[in-house]
Amino acid sequence: MTKIISIANQKGGVGKTTTAVNLSSCIATIGKKVLMIDVDPQANATTGIGIEARDDGNTIYDVLILDKNMKESLRKTQIQKLDIIPSNIDLVAAELELIEFKSRESVLRRKIIDLINSLSEEERYEYVFLDCPPSLGLITVNALTAAHSVLIPVQCEYYALEGLSQLLNTIKRVKNSSNPRLSIEGYLLTMFDSRLKLANQVESELRKFFGERVFHTKIARNVKIGEAPSFGKPIIIYDPQSMGAQNYMELGKEFIRRNEAARKS
Repeated sequence: MTKIISIANQKGGVGKTTTAVNLSSCIATIGKKVLMIDVDPQANATTGIGIEARDDGNTIYDVLILDKNMKESLRKTQIQKLDIIPSNIDLVAAELELIEFKSRESVLRRKIIDLINSLSEEERYEYVFLDCPPSLGLITVNALTAAHSVLIPVQCEYYALEGLSQLLNTIKRVKNSSNPRLSIEGYLLTMFDSRLKLANQVESELRKFFGERVFHTKIARNVKIGEAPSFGKPIIIYDPQSMGAQNYMELGKEFIRRNEAARKS
């Protein structure tokens, strides 16, 4: 069975796209077949994996609004088992255009289901990651409606927990209206600096409130992670020996362990 995970947080700059690109890349490197769908008009996941964000008729905008076959929009990446459906700035218009659609919050889910059903056993993805925009608009609602779970990156800063309440309320509304199966995949601490008292306080509070839902792996603040997107490479290729690459590889392993344990239970 293909599992669909939205990576979401309405706050910008929390490591959402960084996590989408690098977690997808590491899980694919471990040997799982992965699809990343960039549903952010900024298209940072697209360029971060080394693909130009251009209007070539094969973006997620064309899939959602112009009824393009999702399978035709699949693009290979520099990592063997990782494919992507790219985005570009056209997706900004989709927020307004989707309003006219019937069951507008479920367009992306129908497209993903059609894709999965069209794939052979060999082509089937084990995981699909959706990189959401930093907002709680209709595109994010589409991603939450399509997903089995939500992975929430949390930056270790003062307003981190305060900002979560709005996202959790949106998740609750989606769960009550269009996607009752939706669950929390986990909370991921990003840009963590153990030398800072505030970072340790945020971690303590997060673990107190959410317990085992908080990933044990933390993503440390790392210069190489910030450099990698400008070269169009995930950290595992840009600098595999860096702390950032080690963190995301460990997160990939923890993610797989959790999911395989859940399937057996």
